[in-house]
Amino acid sequence: MIEELFQIERDAYKDSLIHRLDARVKIAIAFAAIIALVAVPYSTMIYTVGAVFFLFFCILWCCTRLSPVVYVKRVLAIVPLWGVIIFFQIFLKNKYYTDYHVVMSLPFSISIYAESIEFAFILLVKFVICISFIILLSSTTKMQDMLEGAARMGLPAEFALALGMMIRYLFVFGYMYRKINETLKTKCFDALDSHLPYRYRLRQLGYTIGTMFIRSYEQGERVYTSMLCRGYGRDSFLFVEKKPLKGCEWAVLSISLLFIVAVPLAVWLTTVRLF
Repeated sequence: MIEELFQIERDAYKDSLIHRLDARVKIAIAFAAIIALVAVPYSTMIYTVGAVFFLFFCILWCCTRLSPVVYVKRVLAIVPLWGVIIFFQIFLKNKYYTDYHVVMSLPFSISIYAESIEFAFILLVKFVICISFIILLSSTTKMQDMLEGAARMGLPAEFALALGMMIRYLFVFGYMYRKINETLKTKCFDALDSHLPYRYRLRQLGYTIGTMFIRSYEQGERVYTSMLCRGYGRDSFLFVEKKPLKGCEWAVLSISLLFIVAVPLAVWLTTVRLF
């Protein structure tokens, strides 16, 4: 997971049409797409909207010059977070349906409903598209640029400062973790090795976590002392230079937002006319 974090940032340093766009444009497009998808009612019209949005995402991803394998790996990496939620929907009733038809009955009075399966697929479409735009944003925008873009869009200075500190030392923590992990590997220690005694593995993992906690605490103390020496105080904030958008960036942003708004409205109006 730590290595994937470093790889995402390395991908953000590459060059392409999407990489060169201002962070504010990419943030606005990603959030607009997510809000539009969430706003679409839980009905079968999400399949059409989702297909068009995914095609739009694929066009943007092709412009990044990143491999489709990278996208697939990052989607699959977060399957445990959202896949379980979607899977359990097939056993539950929800407020979007009134009548339910049992597809399969299981022991302990558990049933799988046809409407719940349909709801799970709708939820799956929404999850995949939303996560795709987040992956696009994170894979093409440096963390520091993302922070500065959010600050230019009105993020409070206190939040910008806190997030800036987190981003800056997130990679320090990652390097520290990797160093400790490499040290354990040189000593031929594997936490999943069943040949080692279970208590010994737990003890070594406890020592590792404790060492990382102590090192993080000491690093935090040193950083805070250094910040005080440089004039940090209660009224400090992250300076972000003003940067107007270029004409082409305004054009990309306007066309994308118009497209994102128009697609759900067009599909909804078409659905209403049909019924």
